[in-house]
Amino acid sequence: MNAPNRYELYVLEEGERPVEVTEDTKIPNAATIKIVKQDHTLANLLRSQLLGMPNVLFAGYKVPHPLHPYFLLKIQTDGSVTPAAVLEKACTDLITTLATLESKFKREFTMNTVEGGVQEDAYGVPTSGAQWESGGTYVDLG
Repeated sequence: MNAPNRYELYVLEEGERPVEVTEDTKIPNAATIKIVKQDHTLANLLRSQLLGMPNVLFAGYKVPHPLHPYFLLKIQTDGSVTPAAVLEKACTDLITTLATLESKFKREFTMNTVEGGVQEDAYGVPTSGAQWESGGTYVDLG
């Protein structure tokens, strides 16, 4: 079969760099970043985070081939900051957002498991705990 071994999709080889930045010579203030051992999940998160930043003119990615575990991220800025610096800021912002989401998620479930008292959903309807199958309880992360 043509598929690589599963561990090759996420384990860095000896001397392999996880991120390689190549400045673009044809487009001003642009760079192509190769991120290895990652897939569409991280690529799409980074692209959407970059597009929300005011000094980013373009951000897009492509996965050249599904059997090769890397993607290419193209970033063009307005010149006030480098593409590498914008990528670092986007990663930091994503980490902060995910940490906030995790803490809100954990808080919501600790509130649902408090013993004693009546548990209520967001609409004030009494519930008997998490009811994922029946769709009774929902998590308010806002």
